[in-house]
Amino acid sequence: MKTADTSGKPQLSVLQLTLIVALGGLLMGYDAATVATSQMYFTQYFSFTPAQQGWVISSAGYGCFLGAISAGYLTSTFSRKYTLILAAVLYIISAVGSGIADSLAVLVSYRIILGLSIGMIAMTSPMYIAEISPSNIRGKMVTYYQLAMVVGFILPFLVGFLMSTGDTSHSDRVSFGWRLMFWSEIAPAVIFFVLLFFIPHSPRWLMLKERNQQAQEVLNQLTNDKHGAQSEYKLIAKSLAEVMAPARKLLFRKGLGFALFLGVMLAIFQQATGIVAILIYSGEIFSQALGYGPEQALIPQLWVSMVNLVFTFVAIYTVDSWGRKPLLILGASGMFLGLSVLALSVYMQQMGLMSLIGVLLFVGAYAMSMGPVVWVILAEIFPNNVRSLAMSIAIGAQCLTSALVTNGFPILHKSHFNSFSFNGALPYFLFASVCVITILFVWRLVPETKGKTLEEMEQLWH
Repeated sequence: MKTADTSGKPQLSVLQLTLIVALGGLLMGYDAATVATSQMYFTQYFSFTPAQQGWVISSAGYGCFLGAISAGYLTSTFSRKYTLILAAVLYIISAVGSGIADSLAVLVSYRIILGLSIGMIAMTSPMYIAEISPSNIRGKMVTYYQLAMVVGFILPFLVGFLMSTGDTSHSDRVSFGWRLMFWSEIAPAVIFFVLLFFIPHSPRWLMLKERNQQAQEVLNQLTNDKHGAQSEYKLIAKSLAEVMAPARKLLFRKGLGFALFLGVMLAIFQQATGIVAILIYSGEIFSQALGYGPEQALIPQLWVSMVNLVFTFVAIYTVDSWGRKPLLILGASGMFLGLSVLALSVYMQQMGLMSLIGVLLFVGAYAMSMGPVVWVILAEIFPNNVRSLAMSIAIGAQCLTSALVTNGFPILHKSHFNSFSFNGALPYFLFASVCVITILFVWRLVPETKGKTLEEMEQLWH
């Protein structure tokens, strides 16, 4: 799937381009795990209250909301490629600044900058991958973004585990170790930044900007089938020519308004089912449910990360054959079962192996469904004319939900009402109830989208 352009420069295949752009997902996962492993240390260092702890962690989510909303304009005006380059720069600034923070305000400020970066990446990376991928493998290619996120999530846990088994004392990790963990984010961000200069612009963005010859060259690069590339070029041109009204007017027409509703709700459900709380606060959860100390909790955190990785491959190899909808329903059902086991074990004060099984079942089910499949659907359901604006709204809703969950979880988890009325299980019961709503929503309203080109997808909303 490689060709050479007229300048003689080697061209990258769809898979190679996907792997480069998916590194944005790795950065997202890397930061989430960095916070999960370091928050117990910087919370102790600054003597944060539960509300302050939640504010530091959730501030990235509020920044993510702003980043996703702004990315709608940036990706449309300046291109998907340059938006990702800007996101990489902001990520590097945040990593440097978070490591030198000396107060709550400074740490939150740099976490908001990190959120701006993540919001741009979360919206732009899946969209770019979807726009360069053939319809028969598009689901698989976009799922690589989730795989990169999972791999990124594992790496800081390995670093934290090695730190916990080395000569570094707990006091060293509280006084300085958490700073090193933030600074470790710089290296992958620099690699991402450099590699982005080697990717082409999205052919669909080029055609939106009437740079049609360049779009044809990129489409020819992405496939050895020149006839197929020409056919896709004509489909995109027809899609863009059919409706020339501004995106903000198109998006709220009856059909596309429903597509936006589906995208926003799926984005909200992805976070409201509790994955961000389970992963980021897993140290505290395992300390409660398994009786582990903060350092021992790193071991089950690694188990969670490995389950997350293994079941992401299930999604990669089934999303284009089984379809999006069956995976979502099956996965959300498994998530409900896992959360129910965890909630009941905590409520009945029978913590231990059953609690761990519940967490692992929940994470595994999420990894094969709500994690990757929602990214796939968001990247493919919106027409060319409105894709940037629509995805920015959906990802903005996702980021805002994530922020609310991470902000509220430590407060609810440590509340008197949760402790004395639910024995600490209330958050898990709430997350399980959202899973039930998600199953019903997908079953009744979400259409199957596998195998359709991005242009054919538009017919779903007419």
